[in-house]
Amino acid sequence: MLKFLSFSLCLLLTANSYGQTKQDKQLIKNVDQLITEKYSSVAPGCAVLIAKDGQVIFKKAFGIANRELNVPMQTDMVFRIGSMTKQYTAIAILQLVEKGKISLQDNIQKFIKVSSDKWQNITIENLLTHTSGIIGYDALDFHIPNAIRIDFAPKQFIDSLVKLPLEFTPSTKFNYSNSNYLLLGYIIEQVSGKSYKDYLQENIFKPTGLTNTYYDSPTEIISNRISGYTKDSSAFHNADYISMTQAFSAGALLSNVDDLFKWQQALNSYKLVKKETLDKAFSPYKLTNGQFSDYGYGWFIKDWKGSKSIGHGGAIDGFRSMETFFPDQNIFIATLFNSDNDEYFSLFENITNLVIGKSFQTSYKDLKVSDTILNSYVGIYKFPEDSTQFLKIYKKDNRLFAELSNGSGNNMTLLAQSETLFYLPDVRRIPTTVEFIKTNGKVTGIYWTQEQKHEGKKTE
Repeated sequence: MLKFLSFSLCLLLTANSYGQTKQDKQLIKNVDQLITEKYSSVAPGCAVLIAKDGQVIFKKAFGIANRELNVPMQTDMVFRIGSMTKQYTAIAILQLVEKGKISLQDNIQKFIKVSSDKWQNITIENLLTHTSGIIGYDALDFHIPNAIRIDFAPKQFIDSLVKLPLEFTPSTKFNYSNSNYLLLGYIIEQVSGKSYKDYLQENIFKPTGLTNTYYDSPTEIISNRISGYTKDSSAFHNADYISMTQAFSAGALLSNVDDLFKWQQALNSYKLVKKETLDKAFSPYKLTNGQFSDYGYGWFIKDWKGSKSIGHGGAIDGFRSMETFFPDQNIFIATLFNSDNDEYFSLFENITNLVIGKSFQTSYKDLKVSDTILNSYVGIYKFPEDSTQFLKIYKKDNRLFAELSNGSGNNMTLLAQSETLFYLPDVRRIPTTVEFIKTNGKVTGIYWTQEQKHEGKKTE
């Protein structure tokens, strides 16, 4: 396997040293050292930007942008950002709300012409907050070979989704589903009379000077667009092709770290929507049982070891992305990786902990477990408290993967921390583990821990 350490010093740009504190300079040194040591096992390359009080204090690219041509990564290079796209979709919807063209409480069937009693109580706000109960369209099976490569119109997904039962009554639960944001993109087109791409270009990208943010297209020449890779147990390979019509308004955008910072600055200065609108977007949604989810309108709102964080991740073939904003400290962090290796989250977590001064999380282990033991874990696990949910554990290339029944999590890597405990590098910034339960030497269930522990029973 090639080593890329020689390129780790490819580009370093920081804000002027004038005004930087001694503490900031030490932070820059520590972050640089951490990434240099770790990134080559996570992705061929990555770009990282850290800003404090509106000023960039660290910006650097590591590794390789294109392995065939051996092109070093640069900070202005453009990555797929996956589900971070949802932020832009949410703001587009909120602009239409402020213009009086739609209401958060509008029933979605006002704009999506389908006949379904099941959808009659679903509002636009339910879509924004992932509380609609609509299953993720990622889970649809069109019985077409290599379906991921085929172009689909949003209406084709809608016509399939409307036939399926809801996973729960709207507003009663949170369940992350790409379908919600695909439907929002369709509504943007119906209400504005423009394509999703054109609406964003005219109302978001252009007004905020996002000159390196694009709706992805395989045919357009896009300056500084880089290659994406996937990793098996031994090496990186070119990522599979995916039609961006399938990612659409849930995950089809491209950007770079500079534009991600511009985007955050534009939001903070209320260039796109009013303060009261953004405050609501940055607030967790209240469910009907009085509990709050950890999602607003297009952003996760989390407690990061005592600090409020507002951000999102992205996961799409060949790429991983993470960004978060800490409003109390006025700190922004963006990381982009040109690989879909889920170990990236551990690196992002460690960078973030360094920046906000929290205890340092060592990298998660990836222990070798025998094939016999791994094979015993393969199966379907169902959760008694929610009969609609199950977890599929399968084995590929001597490694375990997990897939959720609702389509919100597919091909999730399991990293062995012990013979029975596995860590899932989670794209939504929630540390997640699976622990296999054995009774008299036989695997009978799992503990799925994601803030709370849930027991699942093995059914097959």
